Amino acid sequence: MTDMQSAQPAAQPQLAPASPSSDGLVPGNTLITATPDEGRVLAVRMAQLVIKFTQPDAKVRETIRPGYSTNAADLIAITHTVALEFATIAAANHYWRPVATLPQS
Repeated sequence: MTDMQSAQPAAQPQLAPASPSSDGLVPGNTLITATPDEGRVLAVRMAQLVIKFTQPDAKVRETIRPGYSTNAADLIAITHTVALEFATIAAANHYWRPVATLPQS
């Protein structure tokens, strides 16, 4: 094996696409919202969809919910996920600044 071959990362498993019956991982297929509040609601929904996507078995989700719903560290981790989704949405919306205030390129 050459040095170049050993430096190559192992192939990552591919996630299955969202099922056609779901509303996808991005509801409405857009990150654009009229207000920051709408963006925050979208971020929460997207975080919920990611959990459903990664654990599609509703019975399993119901079984494990009591454990994380009373664990402070798990709840903080959930809010971190929502914050990351919101940051992405905010950036897509140019932080809700009017176009006139955006830097000119």
